[in-house]
Amino acid sequence: MTASPPELRSALHEQFARIGKAVASPRRIELLELLCQGERSVDALARATGMTVTNVSQHLQALSAARLVARRRDGTRIYYRAADEQVCTFVTELGAVARTRLPEVERLAAEYIDGSDQLEPLTRAELLRRLRRGYTIVVDVRPTEEYKSAHIKGAASIPLDELARHLHELPRTKLIVAYCRGPYCVLAPQALALLRARGFRARRLEDGLPEWRAAGLPIAAGS
Repeated sequence: MTASPPELRSALHEQFARIGKAVASPRRIELLELLCQGERSVDALARATGMTVTNVSQHLQALSAARLVARRRDGTRIYYRAADEQVCTFVTELGAVARTRLPEVERLAAEYIDGSDQLEPLTRAELLRRLRRGYTIVVDVRPTEEYKSAHIKGAASIPLDELARHLHELPRTKLIVAYCRGPYCVLAPQALALLRARGFRARRLEDGLPEWRAAGLPIAAGS
């Protein structure tokens, strides 16, 4: 028997709501943000988030049920990743809508992220122009495993917790541009604070690796 238009709409909305339910947990959003950086094992996700392996597995099951993540097996290990680029775009847009609609998000972003900028963050287009002129160094301050999975082509890997030990390797004659996981990642703002305190000219990219990749800009993988 053919469904009536109201029944069809109801069935469609029920399926749409599966996505909403899957991202109704802040922990699942955090996992999606990490998986948009690259593939991770359950153990690696547990270390990165501070959750137990059991909790991570439960959240991944919910995300898998909504087809937001995919997985592959390598021996006894299972590795997870964002299902595709559309999922990462969805996560980015979710943050953008939240900042537009929720004053609390705007306040937190202004205090912990925007407040680090003496100048406006660099746009992707501006960074590309600066890289062509050769007077800019791009530093990826995410953990090394995220850099190896994918990074802006030509960027140097200096994780935030190692930055202080590697400052002597950075030229003081060039602008240092730091980037991390996205527009709400706090790693790059923390890197700016350290770099400027040591006398470097430094700015941050306005977003991060997922947005750069989604824009079709050059990326690389490996060390």
